[in-house]
Amino acid sequence: MPGFERALPRFAEHDAQVVGISIDSVHSLRAWALSMGGITYPLLADFWPHGEVAKQYGVLRDGGFAERAVFIIDRNGIIRYIDIHAIGEAPDPEQVLEKLAEL
Repeated sequence: MPGFERALPRFAEHDAQVVGISIDSVHSLRAWALSMGGITYPLLADFWPHGEVAKQYGVLRDGGFAERAVFIIDRNGIIRYIDIHAIGEAPDPEQVLEKLAEL
């Protein structure tokens, strides 16, 4: 997520809004963002009902954890790209930027 923070100006060049979403609470997200040195893009809490958004996007795992995933959603709400990673693997902002350039 800090990599996406550093790349925000490049996302803006594609008229793209970066948003983070987690099944953690608002308070946990705030503490995490501060521990990362500050995250300026919106962080949303999918806390209650627990993981409902992750479930709707098909990335809620058994046990109540969400996959690490990147979605590119266009202005009409259509998902144009999905990239799912193992929990220990961070998504690469460069790959997302390349995909945005293609779209």
